[in-house]
Amino acid sequence: MKKSYIVPTNKETKMPDDGFIVSKTNAKGIITYCNEIFIDMAGYEEAVLLGKNHNIIRHPDMPKVAFKLCWDLISSGKEFFGFVKNMSKDGGHYWVFANITPDYDSSGKIIGYTSVRKKPPQSAINAIEPIYKLLADEEKKGGMKASGDFLAKFLQDKNISYDELVLSLQGE
Repeated sequence: MKKSYIVPTNKETKMPDDGFIVSKTNAKGIITYCNEIFIDMAGYEEAVLLGKNHNIIRHPDMPKVAFKLCWDLISSGKEFFGFVKNMSKDGGHYWVFANITPDYDSSGKIIGYTSVRKKPPQSAINAIEPIYKLLADEEKKGGMKASGDFLAKFLQDKNISYDELVLSLQGE
C-alpha cells in the first residue's frame, strides 16, 4: 500500500483560549477516543482518527527526541508535560501544551494514556520553537542520541530540569 504524505504549510490555527483537546489511546498509542475540538483542530473525521496511531498528527518540525522523552516517561508510569506542534489534515499546524498521563487497569497495568491539551502562551511557543529546531538539526546530523545529548547539555547549562523548563514557559 502506498503511503500518502501531507505537505506542511505555514497556515497556523490557534487553539481556542478556553478549549481543551482530549484524546485517549491504548498502550501502543492507537486513538480510542477524541473529543470534538481534537476532531476540528486535526481536520479529520472521527472515524478516520479512531484506530489510528496518534502520530497521524505529528508535524515534521517536531524533534523525535521530544516524543522519545514523552514515551519514556509515560510508559514508566509518570506524566508528561510538553509543547507540541501538531499538523492538521490540510498541512496547517497548531500548537498545544500537552499533559499525558497513563491509564491503569484494576491490577495496576498500564492499558492506555489520556492526553489533555490546551492553548500555550505565544511566549512559550516563541521560546520552544528555536530549541526544537536545534534538536531537529542535531537529529539530522547525528540521530536521536545526538539530539538527546544536546537537550541534556542545554538543560544542564541552564541548571534546570525538563519539567521545570516546560512549566516555567507555560507559566504554571
